[in-house]
Amino acid sequence: MTGPAPTPRLPGKRIGVLMESDFVEEEIAYYRRRFAEEGAEVTLFTRLWGSPALTFTGHEQRAPLVVDGDLETLDIAELARLDALIVPSGMVADRLRYSEHAAEEAPAVSVLRRAFRLPGLVKAFSCHGLLLATPAPGLLAGRTVTCHNNLIGDVRNMGAEYLDQDLVIDRDLVTGRTVEQCHLLARAVIGLLSAPRKAAFR
Repeated sequence: MTGPAPTPRLPGKRIGVLMESDFVEEEIAYYRRRFAEEGAEVTLFTRLWGSPALTFTGHEQRAPLVVDGDLETLDIAELARLDALIVPSGMVADRLRYSEHAAEEAPAVSVLRRAFRLPGLVKAFSCHGLLLATPAPGLLAGRTVTCHNNLIGDVRNMGAEYLDQDLVIDRDLVTGRTVEQCHLLARAVIGLLSAPRKAAFR
């Protein structure tokens, strides 16, 4: 006999996940399932390039995934309506930091700049996700993070303190070493969003 289902901890919470091709299928599926179990609404965002939706393919199984959330609509007011923003593993961050004009910042990087202006918004990065911050190095200056081993030099060059750990929580900033720790990253996001507000970001 099983007991009653646990009470969802994130009813009414909104979580955005940035997307592009070469995402890790299991990671995105896990976030969508796990956060939904806690009652949160999960929206996938990407640069739509004027299209109503785009279909991306995963890194391993080449599984297709349709994304219709437009990251270019995420001004400061729309970001404030989110409770967490996740930059996942794979090549998502590297693809999103592309700008067709060398003198102009990629829209996803501009979104990240706005997100870091909101201390009440949890920012979470898995594995290579911190690549999206490299065009805006000041965002990580003085922050404590972990990341994939390939990015250790990058985060130090951005002024961050690297910790050799699977997961690091620095107030509103959550970082995971690799995609293998995506469950730890999700657990940390759930913990921050379900904790009393002052306790979560001390």
